[in-house]
Amino acid sequence: MLVTTESFCLNLNLVKDYHLAYCAADKLEDASGMFEPYQILDCRFRDLILANVRLRKISGGHLWTEGPVWFPAHQCLLFSDIPNQKIFRWMCDGSVNVFRTQSEFANGNTVDMNGRLITCQHGTRSVTRTEHNGTITTLVDEFQGSRLNSPNDVIVKTDGSIWFTDPTYGILSNYEGYKAVPDQEYNNVFRLDPETGIVTSVTWSFTQPNGLAFSNDEKLLYIAESGSSHDDKVLPVIRVYDVVDGERLENGRDFAQIDKGLPDGLRVDCYGNVWCSAKDGVHCFDPAGTLLGKILVPETVSNLTFGGARGNELLITATTSVYTIHVNCHSAQQPVCTPLA
Repeated sequence: MLVTTESFCLNLNLVKDYHLAYCAADKLEDASGMFEPYQILDCRFRDLILANVRLRKISGGHLWTEGPVWFPAHQCLLFSDIPNQKIFRWMCDGSVNVFRTQSEFANGNTVDMNGRLITCQHGTRSVTRTEHNGTITTLVDEFQGSRLNSPNDVIVKTDGSIWFTDPTYGILSNYEGYKAVPDQEYNNVFRLDPETGIVTSVTWSFTQPNGLAFSNDEKLLYIAESGSSHDDKVLPVIRVYDVVDGERLENGRDFAQIDKGLPDGLRVDCYGNVWCSAKDGVHCFDPAGTLLGKILVPETVSNLTFGGARGNELLITATTSVYTIHVNCHSAQQPVCTPLA
């Protein structure tokens, strides 16, 4: 059905009433297959989005997409389809091809300081590194003599250390891994020194730790608590910690709560805003934890990353598909933006 744009707030005025904030009806689609996506809750969100762009679907037909990572040197996006055991590659010309088959239920991906792919694998319950020659190196698959649960999401700090979450999603069934009893007492967040191989648990206070991201100065670490997926008593929150001496976490506290679904993957932009996945799309919070607005997506969002030729595209994995939309910001890994007026 064709929906006219009269129902979309093209002037992007601040909408104070939460329900009226849905400028477009749920999942509006025009004749081109693009979506009118904004829900504005704070006028500052207008400076982060572009009124004349729409959400575009760039890949579909998957089972559960995850782990988007942008490779600037190759101008391509890699993303996982966990149940299908594949990693796909999307190119700027619009083509999509299989990057890796038999991916061992690969989930989260990132790139290290040397441009190598780092991957969380449910099947092997490990974190691996793809070398420049294509060989795969196992970086870690155990802690204190016991197998990891199922590494989920991963990031790399500028000192080269690898930080990853280890919930049990990949061993709960045979759909996203191999069903098994956890060997770890806790669902940890780990720090790995790839030079020494030393693995330390930086926090074990989560029910199911999920996505994670550093602030621009790497003095804060944001971690998603997605335990509400299996326990309604767990709040769907993003927690934030102080990073002490570059390798320890202290002063954990709630940063923000997701009001639709639960938090999964998240990223920090060049202004310090936190963009997080949710059931209804991507939620954007300012550095104080205030919800500025949402990019509505017609499928439950699992993860996101910044990328594209100029770094100003938000690339979104969502259930069976991958979407993209241009925004007025870019990744924290790029030079910090000039502060907004």
